Amino acid sequence: MATIDGRPAQYGITLRQLRELMETRGQEGIEKIQREHGSTLEITKKLYSSPTNGLSGNASDMEHRRQTFGSNVIPPKPPKTFLTLVWEALQDVTLIILQVAAIVSLGLSFYRPPEDKGSDEPEEGSAEVGHHDESEEEAGWIEGVAILISVAVVVFVTAFNDYTKEKQFRGLQNRIEGEHKFTVIRGGEVQQIGVGDIVVGDICQIKYGDLLPTDGILIQSNDLKIDESSLTGESDHVRKGADSDPMVLSGTHVMEGSGRMLVTAVGVNSQAGIIFTLLGAAADEEQEEAKKRKKEAKKERKKKKKGDSGEELIVANPNKQGDGEAAAVTGNSHHVTANSANADGDVRNNKHSKDEDEEEVSRPTGGGGQEKSVLQAKLTKLAIQIGYAGSFIAVLTVVILIVRFCVQTFVVEGKPWSPFYANHFVKFFIIGVTVLVVAVPEGLPLAVTLSLAYSVKKMMKDNNLVRHLDACETMGNATAICSDKTGTLTTNRMTVVQSYICSEDHKTTPKYESLPHHVAELLLYSISVNSAYTSRVLPGENPGDLPNQVGNKTECSLLGFVLDLGKSYQAIRDEISEESFHRVYTFNSARKSMSTVIPRDGGYRIYTKGASEIVMKKCSFIYGKDGKLESFSRSMQDRLVREVIEPMACNGLRTISVAYRDFVRGKADINQVHIENEPNWEDEDNIISNLTCLCVLGIEDPVRPEVPDAIHRCQRAGITVRMVTGDNINTARSIASKCGILKPGDNSLILEGKEFNRRIRDASGKVQQHLLDKVWVTLRVLARSSPTDKYTLVKGIIESKINANREVVAVTGDGTNDGPALKMADVGFAMGIAGTDVAKEASDIILTDDNFTSIVKAVMWGRNVYDSIAKFLQFQLTVNVVAVIVAFVGACAINDSPLKAVQMLWVNLIMDTLASLALATEAPTPDLLHRKPYGRTKPLISRTMMKNILGQAVYMILVIFVLLFYGDRLLDIDSGRYADIRDPPSQHFTIIFNTFVMMTLFNEINARKIHGQRNVFQGFFSNPIFYSIWLSTLASQIVIVQLGGRAFSTEALSLELWLWCILFGSGVLLWGQVVTSMPTKKLPKNVFSWGSGEPQTDPMADYNLEDKLDSDGKDGKRTGQILWIRGLTRLQTQLRVIRAFKSTLEDLEERRSCHSLHSLHSMRNLRSHQGNRPMSDISYIDEDSTKSPSPNSDKRCGSCNTAVRLVTPIEESSPTTAETAPLVPPGSPQGGPAAAATQQLGHHRPHTHANTQNSSS
Repeated sequence: MATIDGRPAQYGITLRQLRELMETRGQEGIEKIQREHGSTLEITKKLYSSPTNGLSGNASDMEHRRQTFGSNVIPPKPPKTFLTLVWEALQDVTLIILQVAAIVSLGLSFYRPPEDKGSDEPEEGSAEVGHHDESEEEAGWIEGVAILISVAVVVFVTAFNDYTKEKQFRGLQNRIEGEHKFTVIRGGEVQQIGVGDIVVGDICQIKYGDLLPTDGILIQSNDLKIDESSLTGESDHVRKGADSDPMVLSGTHVMEGSGRMLVTAVGVNSQAGIIFTLLGAAADEEQEEAKKRKKEAKKERKKKKKGDSGEELIVANPNKQGDGEAAAVTGNSHHVTANSANADGDVRNNKHSKDEDEEEVSRPTGGGGQEKSVLQAKLTKLAIQIGYAGSFIAVLTVVILIVRFCVQTFVVEGKPWSPFYANHFVKFFIIGVTVLVVAVPEGLPLAVTLSLAYSVKKMMKDNNLVRHLDACETMGNATAICSDKTGTLTTNRMTVVQSYICSEDHKTTPKYESLPHHVAELLLYSISVNSAYTSRVLPGENPGDLPNQVGNKTECSLLGFVLDLGKSYQAIRDEISEESFHRVYTFNSARKSMSTVIPRDGGYRIYTKGASEIVMKKCSFIYGKDGKLESFSRSMQDRLVREVIEPMACNGLRTISVAYRDFVRGKADINQVHIENEPNWEDEDNIISNLTCLCVLGIEDPVRPEVPDAIHRCQRAGITVRMVTGDNINTARSIASKCGILKPGDNSLILEGKEFNRRIRDASGKVQQHLLDKVWVTLRVLARSSPTDKYTLVKGIIESKINANREVVAVTGDGTNDGPALKMADVGFAMGIAGTDVAKEASDIILTDDNFTSIVKAVMWGRNVYDSIAKFLQFQLTVNVVAVIVAFVGACAINDSPLKAVQMLWVNLIMDTLASLALATEAPTPDLLHRKPYGRTKPLISRTMMKNILGQAVYMILVIFVLLFYGDRLLDIDSGRYADIRDPPSQHFTIIFNTFVMMTLFNEINARKIHGQRNVFQGFFSNPIFYSIWLSTLASQIVIVQLGGRAFSTEALSLELWLWCILFGSGVLLWGQVVTSMPTKKLPKNVFSWGSGEPQTDPMADYNLEDKLDSDGKDGKRTGQILWIRGLTRLQTQLRVIRAFKSTLEDLEERRSCHSLHSLHSMRNLRSHQGNRPMSDISYIDEDSTKSPSPNSDKRCGSCNTAVRLVTPIEESSPTTAETAPLVPPGSPQGGPAAAATQQLGHHRPHTHANTQNSSS
């Protein structure tokens, strides 16, 4: 018999049996386990595992389990191939126009008009062009080929950018994925392993805040409550227990408690995996359906046109209409017919009023209708504004060129039409398209992407793991940061430094022998037993090192106190195992305490610890001097708070009280309770009352030494820092003063959660914005706050209208319940060390070191992104203005553009790809924090920038026009003006091109400074990317001019002429100093406000759904306009690039969720002002829902006035999606979780108050 790792290779239970078992719930599950397998212990044996020691961890055993039961990954979709990306880049409308024009030009260059050899007139023409030799005539094809090659370069650069960035972000995702660990028991040792390494048979430890990565059966649990809304849609937390409901499912969240489970299904076999697999299959089918609908819609429109013209015929002969033809019949506004040919089988009305059309356009598109990031919205707006101007000038240039040529040739000179003249028209058309290419700053999105991608990569070194790209840029606009205290502002290395035991105040750890024996023993047992057994204090790696704290840091400090007393907490834990616990009331934000019930001599003992003032109120007895039991009256409690707890808190100590209570069967002492029957453990208020207080401990968590400086830098940068903590108000005040959040005499407000709620709510308990506005402006510390308070505060600041600019709020969070606040914030920071999985999933950036200074670095990088884009804009718009004016005036004045098509494409390449790379990779400097945030409505182009753009443009245009009209005489060369179409390139026009490129190159150095600094070379050599690109561009220009020949319309220049070009070029630097000296304040403020205003959903956002048609097969009202803009600006490609980068990060984040199956976050979005982030593999679910949004989709809950609700895209999907594929797995009973989730695909769940409370509690 085959064996693996010393055990039989055949398991006692099959994969199918395990899958079926996991589809049962509650009592049904327990009965099925007992009926078919005996018990959970028997299943563990059948899987050759042990409930206490777990698996052995042997490599061959792990591999065999993966082969038998599958591994804990879902294969991600394969990335797009390079050729696919090339094909997508080729879809760009302007590139297609250029290619067509180049091919036509190529064809015409080989065309010889037959009449050239005939009559007199052609001879006259041939005499006119008699100075061309044959080689020149034959070289006419070069321009066409050069344009095609230029297009190929642009396409390959775009595709390569796409390809490398996707690869880069896959690497980033792998890092995020690699950091996700889960606790398992292997070989009797507790280990942290990657979620992808978990196999069936593993014993996992689960605790508050975990996102379960697999399906499993509970072996043991303490007060375990799980949020299964991501699978079932039910918002109430489900109580789980080995005896009540032992089935726990992947993708669900542990909201309270802890436990151990046996892993029974992983990867595609788990309940979440089954759903993901089905969603993938449904996605493919949905795509097929969408294609069919598009085809049918096209047919509809064609038939409709015919229908309009032949309407009378159809009406006159109704009998000819078969059932199939009915779809083709459409009428005018009086003649309404049904369209029965819809893919969905819906009968819709073809008649649309204008209002309906507008309403349809205004609906948010799936994933694209959310509020865009500030910079993205401003840039898109700016690009469209420039696009309009550019297209107008391009069309005007072509019209002027054609009209001038026709008038000159056919009217003035009276020549007859010859097919040869078609060459001229193609050339004019190419010039027009090239002007458009140069006019439109399609490099903008590329610059944003490169800047963000570069920043994200560098931010990882600064301990910021960016999960959503735009969060990086949004941080640059942050005006408020709401920070946690523990671990973020403090070191999160806690130690007990003060204790109050038996009426004595100890400033150092007392000796164990000096304490009354019975009190000391109770204290040891209380601390050792009533803390998570995953919390441990381990000796340092080297002698003399501080001990390592593993698990909850507050509990570690208490365990450290036990060790300091000279006793071992582990010995007590070995004596009282977790299995023997009768009940555990785990710590949560509402209780602010933890209690453990253990059986003792036929009765029970409860150990409790928690926030001192809260535990104190539940105490009726206390051990006084010499360990004597005393009654603990209200006045004694007040005195203890006043004399012991408050002084500790004022020194910045966190105070914890430890207490206990006994339930006994026999005779009860004064502080014990006599019981005959089992107490009602559900009545928590009665159970945890009349406690006996053992001690009060003061725990120090020192402020991080670097934090006060970081907060000072934030305040100087115009960012308000607020502390939101669950700690005592005195502790919070002390820490806030040490950090510099509170300053003497600055009129700051410090509130507790209760007082905060009293001030902001009206008589009916609803939060009122006007009341909140009176509080948040001066509020600096919110103590004893709940996650709901944090959410309310963040939402109130964001929605406040008291300032002209909306506040941009960043929030830190680590707990499961911080999810709503993290989602609501503009940027959510989760703690990488202390944060729960749920908090990380809700965040935008993960702080890998939990340190506040990393947030300040994120602000610097965010501002740097903004400045990088501004630098690029200043550089590119100068070139745009000059190139467009030169081409336009050239067309009007000399019937030709001084800059040829291929030359403009080269300039465009310098401007877009190379300059964006050079300027977007500037590193941030501390100076960035010396100014206030830009704000959401400030124009992207400041007055200083506009002064620089116009000032430099004037110089460049002046130089080019002097060279164009007088250059031949000044430099003693042949004139290139009014040259024939077949003339060879001239030195005159080569000098104009070369000087223009030189001025552009030197202006790139000027563009490095945008705030009016004089030293433009500062930090020049600290950025190797910049000077490498600059020098390589210069080298390329030399090669093009000297060797370009006909391909680039250049003729080699002498050294003297080169020196003239460089002289004119470097003049830009001197002229820059003159421009800088001009006073900026005298410029009008609102004349150049391009790219300003509040970010809105703009036409470009509609493209997130890639040309989807409206639900009735018609194009939306503005689709034609959008298509025009899209083709016009050549932004399609670049926006796709930015989406590729931005969504690759998010897509891969979602895929990682599938990949390691530790998250169904993609199926539980919080509805907040940010809306849903674009989905990746399952984005089709949102598509139809956006056209017919649920009436409940964004309602506020009346009783608590919050818009938060956990919504899954599954809930939001359309009936179509549900009908597309029957999403119930084969062999799966209708009641299984997969069925429950998939049945939801077709309908919306009404909004309930319970939902709201769940998501924000």
